Amino acid sequence: MKKTFKYFKINKPYGVLSQFTDPSGRKTLASLFAFPDDVYPVGRLDYDSEGLLLLTNDKALTEKLLHPKQKLEKEYFVQVEGIPTEETVARLRKGVEIEKKKTLPAKVKILKNPLQFEERIPPIRFRKTIPTTWLSITIIEGRNRQVRKMTAKVGHPTLRLVRVRIGKVNLANLLPGEVKEINASEL
Repeated sequence: MKKTFKYFKINKPYGVLSQFTDPSGRKTLASLFAFPDDVYPVGRLDYDSEGLLLLTNDKALTEKLLHPKQKLEKEYFVQVEGIPTEETVARLRKGVEIEKKKTLPAKVKILKNPLQFEERIPPIRFRKTIPTTWLSITIIEGRNRQVRKMTAKVGHPTLRLVRVRIGKVNLANLLPGEVKEINASEL
């Protein structure tokens, strides 16, 4: 019998693990939706990161999407502390050294009119005397907490990170915690 492949996209909220169980009792994907037993996340988003996460039971597609040679773009909208200069943005574009290895070049731009996201609970750290800036950062690597480490390296710590696109699949109008089944052609 031919296996039926399932594909989902979810807007993972802040404070949810990109897995289905947690011995510490933190919220997981299972608390948001009753996914089929054989469906797993393609990659991950940190507990404190938000946004687009893909899930499937298509192991071949998962391996293809995660393989570095695919150079699959992942775009993040990142709220950082302070106002980065054009020189700082250029450093991020060229790549910065984190953990003794330089990141690959990234696409980085300052967002003049960022998307309006749902208010995060708990809210981000707010300081009256320090402004914040939203950046669009697109990378093709997937190193652990890479975007957060990149912005910290150039002196602008990440306050909020929302993945908005993986390849050609985007977050669209999914609200935090919302799940949408998609078809393979959308991937």
